[in-house]
Amino acid sequence: MSDASDLTRNEATVRRNFWTKARRNLGRVPFTEDAVAAFYCATDSATPLPIRATLFGALAYFVLPFDVIPDLLLGLGFTDDAAIMVAAFTAARMHITETHRAQARAWLLKEQGQTEASPAG
Repeated sequence: MSDASDLTRNEATVRRNFWTKARRNLGRVPFTEDAVAAFYCATDSATPLPIRATLFGALAYFVLPFDVIPDLLLGLGFTDDAAIMVAAFTAARMHITETHRAQARAWLLKEQGQTEASPAG
């Protein structure tokens, strides 16, 4: 499998599943803001292709429910996701701009507002 097909597959997986996973884990995953900023960076056409590929790979790992440590395991489920994300954030740190971070914060504020305004159920 080529790097281009990996990128295409990972990008499709992320675009299809990222927002659902981010919403479902809002407040449960300490790196949500970073993950959202990474999404905005990965989908930014100004981001170099190798960085986009790294971020899409890490985000795809995050959105897939079955990985080395399944996300369903309380306390441990996101530790492997966090390790992968930290490595990707480190590689991309010069490319995740303040604009990407501002977009992430705006999304989080909007989602938190919707969650707080929703009736418990």
